[in-house]
Amino acid sequence: MHSNTQIYKVKSDKISGENYIDVERVARQAYRIIAGRTKRNPYIRSAYFHKDKIFLSLFWQHLMQKHEGDRKRRLRYFNCAIELLRHSTIPPETKQNPLNKNELLHRFTGQTIHGDIFIVHIAEDKRKGNKFLISVFPPKQQDRTSQVKTKKPRKW
Repeated sequence: MHSNTQIYKVKSDKISGENYIDVERVARQAYRIIAGRTKRNPYIRSAYFHKDKIFLSLFWQHLMQKHEGDRKRRLRYFNCAIELLRHSTIPPETKQNPLNKNELLHRFTGQTIHGDIFIVHIAEDKRKGNKFLISVFPPKQQDRTSQVKTKKPRKW
């Protein structure tokens, strides 16, 4: 994370569960509520993007390409990511996709109520203006450890 990155603090916590099935059940339930409010492709409206739609279907496609442990790790933050996208007006880090010149990548950073940091990736089609939730995940281990105070080892 860059030092100038602003973090949006969500009021929810990550999804708890012993295994992937428990976590997926809660995340899918939240997704079904969103999907039930829409006619075709499920979406949420984003405060930062002036209430533009952010479509959710690519998130599930991307998630299913991961192994089960990684899916569980990412799905834990699904509800937090939805809350961040709906309410945050903090500008994300934005850059052009190096693999596709017609796409912008937006990276939002959030923090759960218990202090866990997570990152949300949004892809924006420059031509049509459509935005898609691509991924949500915690930062790499070394990023998280720099924020946690550690005890000094005892000298014997």
